[in-house]
Amino acid sequence: MDAGLKRELEAKVYAGERLTREDGIALYASDDLTWLGRLAQHRRTELNGDRVMFNVNRHLNLTNVCSASCAYCSFQRKPGEKDAYTMRIDEAVRKAKEMEDEQLTELHIVNGLHPTLPWRYYPKVLRELKAALPNVKLKAFTATEVQWFEKISGLTADAILDELMDAGLESLTGGGAEIFDWEIRQHIVDHACHWEDWSRIHRLAHSKGMKTPSTMLYGHIEEPRHRVDHVLRLRELQDETGGFMVFIPLRYQHDFVDSADGKIRNRIQARTTMASPAESLKTFAVSRLLFDNVPHVKCFWVMHGLSVAQLSLNFGVDDLDGSVVEYKITHDADAYGTPNTMHRDDLLHLIWDAGFRPVERNTRYEVVREYDAAPSLAERRAEPQQVWA
Repeated sequence: MDAGLKRELEAKVYAGERLTREDGIALYASDDLTWLGRLAQHRRTELNGDRVMFNVNRHLNLTNVCSASCAYCSFQRKPGEKDAYTMRIDEAVRKAKEMEDEQLTELHIVNGLHPTLPWRYYPKVLRELKAALPNVKLKAFTATEVQWFEKISGLTADAILDELMDAGLESLTGGGAEIFDWEIRQHIVDHACHWEDWSRIHRLAHSKGMKTPSTMLYGHIEEPRHRVDHVLRLRELQDETGGFMVFIPLRYQHDFVDSADGKIRNRIQARTTMASPAESLKTFAVSRLLFDNVPHVKCFWVMHGLSVAQLSLNFGVDDLDGSVVEYKITHDADAYGTPNTMHRDDLLHLIWDAGFRPVERNTRYEVVREYDAAPSLAERRAEPQQVWA
């Protein structure tokens, strides 16, 4: 990067000026990762100090049966396939209650677009989960799923969200965003929910008082300019609604054929390479710098590995998701070595080891509990430390 441009961008960041599309593309073009991290860390510290948030949550995927066949997805199955499944409502409740003793605060529910499950299944499962775990927040369904509910029910998204909220829905999830630019989206997505509907549904959710996450799937066939475009669309919507609490860059995964039937469902992996740790850290940093009106940036540790998750805390990230327990959407694809679950103590030590102060939160990013600051480097060196893979 030209030294003059570098000084100009640094001055804008330290002055708190909003970065432009051209600025974002220039930041991605920089190979000075330390410099990018310092800028993003400045912004992250201004917003959140030394705090790193997490929650105690469980992911539930009620069904992997899906009418779509998105090019990147290893999770979806068609009816009748060997490892296709759909949970009964009592099964979903039983799985959710497995973590009751760990003071679970959130259920995160994402599913395939099941071609024959009736609409009524979805509010019913929320009601049963809420009855079984009344103190647990329900974060459920992507905007893509809500649009699917419109199709199968004949109801509007307005009516659907009202009924889901009446059943206990606290927040939508951020999925289905992938990359919004049609130049890329047409090659990776096989459903009808694109930017226009995704933004319509989140705008509607925000108007009803929901606080929702936003996401981006990166590291496949997109270029940095598509990532910048994606963030700026979300930034403009955030200017309008103020409803996004967090931005989550999600790392695209190859299919390592560890599913039960041995099939490779990822149709673009032959011409893609997964993002390197350096590219992931750059994406976190540039996202934090561009997305000046969202309070938090999350590293979903399942998709990045624990070491990169720790490093990301110095590149603009201030949230590490939570305990997760089971995330089939990634683990049906990768052999990346991340565990299925991290308990509260694991997350605390992961954050302390990186030199930050853990803060347990709920779905709306309200503080549940603040913990002590990280031990000093001298204190940590005084005894053997766990090495995170």
